[in-house]
Amino acid sequence: MQPHQESTIARLRSLTHLLDNALPIPGTKFRIGIDPIIGLFPGGGDVAMSLLSVYIVVEAAGLGLPRASLARMMWNLILDALLGIMPMAGDFVDLAWKANSKNLALIEAHLAQSKKQEKADYLFVGLLIAVFLSIVIALSGFTIFLIGAIWNAIVQ
Repeated sequence: MQPHQESTIARLRSLTHLLDNALPIPGTKFRIGIDPIIGLFPGGGDVAMSLLSVYIVVEAAGLGLPRASLARMMWNLILDALLGIMPMAGDFVDLAWKANSKNLALIEAHLAQSKKQEKADYLFVGLLIAVFLSIVIALSGFTIFLIGAIWNAIVQ
């Protein structure tokens, strides 16, 4: 592994640990990160965490991951966002799914392979990110709409 790759992987490991596994749950072997905690804030929390998750995908493209791996990484994030929209249940799914850890494992598996694969182009990565962010923004808007509708039903 080249020095640039080593420093990038070290940075991604630190970020992934913070997002998915930074805090131990007392009395258990289970750990959570800040992703599900910040994701509890309706709308904005999920968007903020999604931006950090997309950063991991951008770095993966810079490391030379092929299109198929990048698409798989984005699928992990989309599934995380879709499951996370369910009130309360989505927060528990977010605790267990740990899409960032799954994506880091994909990066490390690719770098461990000795065969050379075709590197994804940044237009493809940009398209993946645009689709993902559109989904996250739509889900956040839907969440805010639901909260407003519930609030109006309660107030009346």
